[in-house]
Amino acid sequence: MDVERVRGSGPPQWWRHGPPWPHRGDEEERGPRWPWRSTALFTVFVLVGSDYAATQPGERAPLDPFARVLLVLGSGLLLWRWRHPVLVVFGTATAAMLYLGAGYPYGPVFLAVALACFNAVVTGHRRSAWAALAVLWAGHVLVAHWLYRWLPPAGDSAASWGQEVVVATWMVMILAVSELARTRREQWARERAERAQAARRRADEERLRIARELHDVLAHSISVINVQAGVGLALLDTDPEQARTALTTIKSASKEALGEVRQVLDTLRTPGDAPRAPAPGLDRLPELVEQAADAGLTVEVEGNPPRLAPGTDLAAFRIVQEALTNVVRHSGSRHARVRLDHDGGALRLRIDDDGPAAGAGAGGSGNGLAGMRERAAALGGTIEAGPRADGGFRVLALLPSKVKTEEDDR
Repeated sequence: MDVERVRGSGPPQWWRHGPPWPHRGDEEERGPRWPWRSTALFTVFVLVGSDYAATQPGERAPLDPFARVLLVLGSGLLLWRWRHPVLVVFGTATAAMLYLGAGYPYGPVFLAVALACFNAVVTGHRRSAWAALAVLWAGHVLVAHWLYRWLPPAGDSAASWGQEVVVATWMVMILAVSELARTRREQWARERAERAQAARRRADEERLRIARELHDVLAHSISVINVQAGVGLALLDTDPEQARTALTTIKSASKEALGEVRQVLDTLRTPGDAPRAPAPGLDRLPELVEQAADAGLTVEVEGNPPRLAPGTDLAAFRIVQEALTNVVRHSGSRHARVRLDHDGGALRLRIDDDGPAAGAGAGGSGNGLAGMRERAAALGGTIEAGPRADGGFRVLALLPSKVKTEEDDR
């Protein structure tokens, strides 16, 4: 998986990967944090701002202990804004209504309602935020136009409807900003989920690729080892020299298998590094023919291996290797033919054997054929495999190809 390494350029890290407030998935994993510092600083700001508002000329009631309790209560409720956003938004709205009804001077007390509303909207409680602000606005209209006669301060007059328009506009702006933040948060969540899904998909594809490599390497080598072990056991007493030859073949096949398995495992330990050894390709067809001969299978090759791009070359080699392995393991034939046709735009591979199936059938158990189809599909090609009308089994692969260049060699 690619990891971003460049730092110090572009937008800040949090802007690319999520909002500065807690993400809902994070809250489910470790629980929401307690915003002690921000709540304490906000409470101090509200108290100081309200004291300043009380010194301004006007006919509002002076601040008393009850007013300060309402200020601390309305701001202190924000400590629970991430755990209980609905209760907090209604609690701050209620504290603001009581403060307003008591005739205290206007000030930053309403900022607590704005912050609680913003938090409720971005955490998914939109209706509660809208309802709390509607109740607060209705309460403001009721106090400013009807109840002011019986509420402090004495001699207060009705507010103008223009002031109500300003209050309503202020509330709409709070909701608009909150909705924009909610939309952006949902977009961040979608992008986060898409990145996680893409990472899982890449990991699945890598596991599948490694599984194919290990299957092709081990199935072929172990098939050769199994056949030669049977020959060695059968001839151990009657023909020790031939048994020695079989053991030598087993040693060579196991050494080659260990080398290829080690190469696959190296890519797991150091992803992104260049492989220490080049991936096998059709230039190693003579080795496959020799190994098949050691297993008692005569292979005829028609056509010359073309120079292909590394991915196509590896896929073609593995397809031929798996097809010959299936002949050794599952067919009664001791003769197979490999034909290569390359017209510049596509590589056509045909592997035939003319013997009856032995046991599970010439096609194998299914994993090898599935791996061949996956390799071909990854390159945009196709695989056809099945019994021939005149007996035996055929694997036909068509792979889009391009000629190998010097850049591919490097």
